[in-house]
Amino acid sequence: MTPDPHTSPVLAIGLMSGTSLDGVDAALIETDGQRVRRLGHAVTVPYAPDFRERLRAVLGDRGDVAGAARELTLRHGEAVGRLLDLAGVAAADVAVVGFHGQTILHRPADRLTRQIGDGALLAKLTGITVVDDFRSADVAAGGEGAPLVPVYHRALAAGLERPLAVLNIGGVANVTWIGPDDDLVAFDTGPGNALVDDWVMATTGRPFDEGGSLAAAGRVDGDVLKRLLAHPYFTRPAPKSLDRDELGRREWAHLSPADGAATLAAFTVEAVAAGQDLCPAAPSRWLVGGGGRHNQVLLDGLRQRLGVPVEPVEAVGWDGDALEAEAFAFLAVRSLRGLPLSLPRTTGVPQPMAGGRTWPAGGR
Repeated sequence: MTPDPHTSPVLAIGLMSGTSLDGVDAALIETDGQRVRRLGHAVTVPYAPDFRERLRAVLGDRGDVAGAARELTLRHGEAVGRLLDLAGVAAADVAVVGFHGQTILHRPADRLTRQIGDGALLAKLTGITVVDDFRSADVAAGGEGAPLVPVYHRALAAGLERPLAVLNIGGVANVTWIGPDDDLVAFDTGPGNALVDDWVMATTGRPFDEGGSLAAAGRVDGDVLKRLLAHPYFTRPAPKSLDRDELGRREWAHLSPADGAATLAAFTVEAVAAGQDLCPAAPSRWLVGGGGRHNQVLLDGLRQRLGVPVEPVEAVGWDGDALEAEAFAFLAVRSLRGLPLSLPRTTGVPQPMAGGRTWPAGGR
């Protein structure tokens, strides 16, 4: 019997450029949009410092957005090419590319979210069908538009003990709670790496706090931390999402570089700990993905505060650097097949919501 192309597993590429602005991740998976049959190769293409600054300059939907969007798309096309070469896979064998783009504005309360990137251009560059614009339908319907990875986390976590929390510490941190019956709750816990990355860049010239070494050398300012945690975001019920720049920067401007890094790392940890209270039941285990899993200060702080095993996702065989890119490959297949990308308890959308916009291969 010939496999049904509308339901059979296909090869899909996912692309993710997160709020840390550090580069584009590209990952290859095989999936039918409901189960993950195989995880493939992954690559990361770092952004040069000058391009990072051009991206930073358009956050908030300001400046040369069109120029940044075109350059971003070209860099994503390069990432697809590198991934195909690494995997030894022809573009013709890939069904779809999930192109998240770069979030430059996210205000779901105003029903606004914007991810830049030219899906038609990427389809032309790669010769592969592209799905982009994953968030706008959810936001237009009253959802938060984020996080979108929970349905992928659930597919990956088949067979793992529940309740389970999958925590992604990117620029903003988000958690997926997976219950015993595969039920999902998800939300942004608060800051991830973005605040401390910006602080370290401003005070030391380094792009991030490698391994948490700067934070480990500093002391947490309890007064600053208390004021940060008083932000009204932390009393809002889930689901909820956070723009990377929603939290102000004046609170810690007087601190030394090390004390600022320590305080901001503690802010991330305490925000996650507060988020545990929004889960239907306390997770028995936390799996951590994203760049933050390399920060030992964050992991040690989470273990101390949460009191249960906290491990990098590699402990269960996942690739924490590729996880979000893989998710957008998975979501792209779901989009093509009309399956929901978001749910009432993951983004607050009123009903399960499909989404995404499709650009035919070759830009036709």
